[in-house]
Amino acid sequence: MTGNCLKILTPISSSKPLLFSLLSKPTKTQFKTSSSFVLSVKMSYHKELAAAKKAASLAAQLCQKVQKVLLQSDVQSKSDKSPVTVADYGSQALVTFVLERELPSEPFSLVAEEDSTDLRNDGATDTLERITKLVNETITSDASYSVPTLSTEDVLKAIDSGKSEGGSAGRHWVLDPIDGTKGFVRGDQYAIALALLDEGKVVLGVLACPNLPLASICGDYHKSSNNEVGCLFYAEVGAGTYMQSLNGSSPVKVQVTAIENSEEASFFESYEKAHSQHDLSSSIAKKLGVKAPPVRIDSQVKYGALSRGDGAIYMRFPREGYREKIWDHAAGCIVVTEAGGVVSDAAGNPLDFSKGKYLDLNVGIIVTNQKLMPKLLKAVKESLEEQSSSL
Repeated sequence: MTGNCLKILTPISSSKPLLFSLLSKPTKTQFKTSSSFVLSVKMSYHKELAAAKKAASLAAQLCQKVQKVLLQSDVQSKSDKSPVTVADYGSQALVTFVLERELPSEPFSLVAEEDSTDLRNDGATDTLERITKLVNETITSDASYSVPTLSTEDVLKAIDSGKSEGGSAGRHWVLDPIDGTKGFVRGDQYAIALALLDEGKVVLGVLACPNLPLASICGDYHKSSNNEVGCLFYAEVGAGTYMQSLNGSSPVKVQVTAIENSEEASFFESYEKAHSQHDLSSSIAKKLGVKAPPVRIDSQVKYGALSRGDGAIYMRFPREGYREKIWDHAAGCIVVTEAGGVVSDAAGNPLDFSKGKYLDLNVGIIVTNQKLMPKLLKAVKESLEEQSSSL
């Protein structure tokens, strides 16, 4: 059960062999999943994936530059009290710039976290000029585009391209320009997370994780001979998940862990307490017999690490009233499912990215491999019932 980021596909009903069916319908083929809903899949998103990888990689360059010299003036607070940096805005503007130029013939719709409202205030002139300078410097350093220097208004328009509401019709890019801004500000883990929805289904995803080591983060990875930092994960529906260095090393195909014994499992959870109830996760881990302490990391870096087998379980149980946004999970979802994992809400329902900016789901999100999911769902159900009865 992999929800809207699907890997395993079977023909709906046909007397013809699968190969014949695919050849007779070269652009689109309908499939059914074990959860009994229909998926219409375009056979290839190679061009879109290449554009997404380039966009996320360039945005990562900008973010790395900002994090190295992070100034207090580079951090502001949004109306919801979460921090936002010049890198968030710059990353979003860059991704828009790259996607529009790499895919000029396609209608452009972007569902993204940031907008330019605060940057249009009188007191934000210096911040806006710094963002514009960073965007232009990054474009120039890449040398792929011969374009005039972008103005502040160009950058504002690029940021505001992310105002789409998404939905089940057509194509929509989904972006979190810096997922894990608090981690970014601390000098810790963060990700540039970019995904593409087609008819409400996630069909590709890219996670640029500038501070994630290429070696496993489980165990004594500090002793590894490979101390290189900066990973790019990417996945296309039906084509698996790959990881490479942000510096451009050859990609390697990755798979989730094959662990079947929950006592041997390790689990990830959100660093921020507002994003996950650590006491609930602890109760679930205890029921599973998990011996290892939780690994707490900001952002969708957790999805990337899980996709290559660094851990076995990811649990996220936000506090009451918190609404999950699609940009916090779309890219990570397909990166894990194409690596053989399973992503669902706490009741085992697939995540539905077709309803707009928010995910309507049961309590929380759980991620693991196919062998461990039944045990995890049972432990989650029991722990939630105990929590409810104690209120």
